[in-house]
Amino acid sequence: MGLLKNKYKFIVTALLFLLSGCGGGGSSLDEPTPVYTPPPPPPVNSAPVCAQSGYANTLYCTTKRQNVDREFYVYLPNGMDLSNSQVPLLFSLHGYTSRALWNMGYSGFQSLADRDKFIAIYPQGTILPSTGETHWNVGGWTYGSPTDDVDFISSLIDWAYSEFKIDRSRVYSTGMSNGGYMSYHLACNLSSKIASVASVTGSMTPETYNSCSPNHPTAVMQIHGDVDTVVPYYGNWRSRSIPDVMEYWEEYNNCQNEDISILSDVNNDGDGGFLFNYDQCLDDVEVTLYLMSNMGHEWPRYSNGNDIVAAEIIWNFFKQYDINGKIIE
Repeated sequence: MGLLKNKYKFIVTALLFLLSGCGGGGSSLDEPTPVYTPPPPPPVNSAPVCAQSGYANTLYCTTKRQNVDREFYVYLPNGMDLSNSQVPLLFSLHGYTSRALWNMGYSGFQSLADRDKFIAIYPQGTILPSTGETHWNVGGWTYGSPTDDVDFISSLIDWAYSEFKIDRSRVYSTGMSNGGYMSYHLACNLSSKIASVASVTGSMTPETYNSCSPNHPTAVMQIHGDVDTVVPYYGNWRSRSIPDVMEYWEEYNNCQNEDISILSDVNNDGDGGFLFNYDQCLDDVEVTLYLMSNMGHEWPRYSNGNDIVAAEIIWNFFKQYDINGKIIE
């Protein structure tokens, strides 16, 4: 037995000697030479390219951001001096499964843009792989989305400044449903570029709420129906309740006063609503909630039988503020 063991040790020693002499560079059998894997290429970006859309005063633009094809519409108000505009910029964001073009049609900001001279951009969301539907990446039911929509909106702000010389202290975001969630997400994650936000039938997902990190007092408006079953007023697994959202911004802005009033029943259908307004806040911003009686998941306007027109209320709210708070006339 001892002879076999010695013979085995001799064979192993001889093999190792032969391997070390054959250009092995000192490698052993259980330490293979690592295979080099090059890093992935950086994301491919391109500047937006725009053309007339066929709609009055409206450009249709395409771009590539982080190697993703993106598109958006730009409404340029009548009579705006493009060479030295310094006008506000408003983003209007569509809902889940929706389209930028549809939002441009129902939101109603164009006539207000003509009157008060601001630019409106209507971006298009990307396809959520898990559902095949258009979306904004805000967490909740969009968890796992590969799209960086904060980066996309940020890039559009920079582009709008270089292209039209917008007033970068007066950039606002509003949206319907998922677009409302995204507007809150921007207030939390792109605060340095966003002056004020308004959500219509949207909310904050738990991810947005828990990681929210604004860096300045922010004027916030929420418009919601008390019979909204898509985004319930009292919340669900994908949404914080509207009272939670209002409380967050009330406390963040250190508001000292609450006023509650009854909204008029403009169309005499027996339904009105309530206006909750929190003021005496830092930088003189306000936090406002329109809670509409018997309104579901919709963008309110008179033609829908509602008692308010969302676009008018939102813009009249926005135009009071810049990124430093209440504008002193």
